[in-house]
Amino acid sequence: MAPYRAPWWLPGAHLQTMLAPLFAPPAVAYERERWDTPDGDFIDVDWVGPRDAPRLFVLFHGLEGGSQSHYARAFVAQAMADGGWRCAMPHFRGCSGAPNLKPRAYHAGDSAEIDWILRRFATGHPAVHAAGVSLGGNALLKWLGERGAAAGGVVRRAAAVSAPFDLTAFGGSIGQGFNRIYGWFFLYATSLRQKMLDKAERFPAEFAALGISTARVQAATTLPEFDDCATAPLHGFGDKYNYWRLGSAAPLLPQIRVPTLLLNARNDPFLPETALPAPGSMPANLTLEFPAEGGHSGFPDSGQWLARRVLEYLSAT
Repeated sequence: MAPYRAPWWLPGAHLQTMLAPLFAPPAVAYERERWDTPDGDFIDVDWVGPRDAPRLFVLFHGLEGGSQSHYARAFVAQAMADGGWRCAMPHFRGCSGAPNLKPRAYHAGDSAEIDWILRRFATGHPAVHAAGVSLGGNALLKWLGERGAAAGGVVRRAAAVSAPFDLTAFGGSIGQGFNRIYGWFFLYATSLRQKMLDKAERFPAEFAALGISTARVQAATTLPEFDDCATAPLHGFGDKYNYWRLGSAAPLLPQIRVPTLLLNARNDPFLPETALPAPGSMPANLTLEFPAEGGHSGFPDSGQWLARRVLEYLSAT
């Protein structure tokens, strides 16, 4: 398959990131199933495609994404066109439209959540193929690295798209200059900040015990600020620096043994090009693909290049 090339009239990382939803297929009609979590909470999983399909495609979405995200709709449309796939879209806690039962939410290093979800899929299907986009991509890569060869007993192949696998580099990039607009979008347009404030009202004792200040959450205007005052303490990391260090998949990439596609644009505004691994620095089963353009979770194209490339890779076995 030919490498990605952006439309001539869509230059630059920011346009390629922001306008990608304009290329998405129509909304998808899913069947929703609620799963109980091991700690007494729940997640919602959206399904589409024939139940007897020989392969299962599992997609982990990005920050505040879900089964109707532009990339999810593109993957589903391509999978249904290709045939032979059933698709499952698990939602991270709080991303399916219903408030959860526990104080915790989700984060980029949540490989424990990835583990039980994928294992449950594997018990019901013999051929699981997993992909993650952005935050979901980092969490999936971290799980793959932690599990090493054992991950092959759960998934056959995997792909990570626009994964901010070096969260420290991500934090340094996303809080600077024009990139601050993405933080504003996530905190306000997607209600990430408001959902955290709602949690603080529902779980005041737990939030107080963790030292989470609602005043700091209200004042946060960038994702690094939000990570420092909310995401990190809520999930036991203390501060943003510890969260970024312990949540990053980058140190674990050499330990991945499942065939995996690592697909990041070199102009991704969320992760600087300097953070990308050098050719030949990773094991042979980790396919590095770094197009010059594409933005973050973008790769806009009327032919749905991103969905075709990922499913082409996952279909290899």
